[in-house]
Amino acid sequence: METLKELYEYFPTSIYTGKALVFISEDWKIELTEHQNTDFSRKNKSCPIIRVKVYKKALNGEFLPGHYEDFQIDVMGELASQIERYIQAAVGRNIREFPENV
Repeated sequence: METLKELYEYFPTSIYTGKALVFISEDWKIELTEHQNTDFSRKNKSCPIIRVKVYKKALNGEFLPGHYEDFQIDVMGELASQIERYIQAAVGRNIREFPENV
């Protein structure tokens, strides 16, 4: 969860739930979760995988899961930049425009 805590500094509009970073708006919900690489054949410990899930609000008000992408980039600034670009392309909006604490 250390990587998520570091990403929280890059994305101040996110909400840290203890297990995920969440961005939420009227139409979208974006969830970032951290997973460890379970390839035990590797001697060197690799960086964790950050999974970015995109949910779209349905007409009934529920958030339906859409697509997701896994990111595994060692450099925190580059990781945050690539995640931000992915989210912007997925929802057509900059995550810095998401309202805080909706």
